[in-house]
Amino acid sequence: MGKYKLTWRDLSWNDFKVYLFALFKAFVPKKKLNSLDELENFIQTKSAWVTQVTLYGYLKTRMGTRYVLHFENDKFMGSVNLAKWNMYSVALQDLTFYAFSYLKANHNYQDMQSAEEIFSKILDDEISNKMPSEIIEDAKRNFNERLQNIDWDNYHSDLPFNLSALSLYKWAPIAEELKTLDRKIVLNSVILKWDIVKKEFAERVKL
Repeated sequence: MGKYKLTWRDLSWNDFKVYLFALFKAFVPKKKLNSLDELENFIQTKSAWVTQVTLYGYLKTRMGTRYVLHFENDKFMGSVNLAKWNMYSVALQDLTFYAFSYLKANHNYQDMQSAEEIFSKILDDEISNKMPSEIIEDAKRNFNERLQNIDWDNYHSDLPFNLSALSLYKWAPIAEELKTLDRKIVLNSVILKWDIVKKEFAERVKL
């Protein structure tokens, strides 16, 4: 990141909007998903939401009252941003595969090629939000590798969000000995957030 100094303010307003108003949004009426564009927006926003609330929530829980002070530390800020983008890239993969698998199994949807198109478009759009190019390329490569072996009929019911749960455990900038103690709680926190997304998706999908 060169000499660029990262600060608390470098966590974008969108990050905080998603994080701080997550509870409020739960009470906003949700319209049906009627197009691939709306599905794309759902995958992008919900992946960002799960990433942000679990990462920032875990950091806040572990750091307590010192939480804000750590954001004046350049090295720590770099680790937070790295964790955020890496976790988000896996969350996007998991939710894209889940959504299309669910649609195929429950609505006989057949256009699986759209999954890759939506995933790639979301990542390309994130360039303007300063998502690192190397993470974008890794995400696309990992997606294509997973795509070769995916079972569309069963993915949605076979631990579909396991990798994104593990990504919080892997990337969170917390001491390894503490993460080891927290492992079960960390993984469960991600799965519980995905359960909320799954419930909303089932209620809104209408393709």
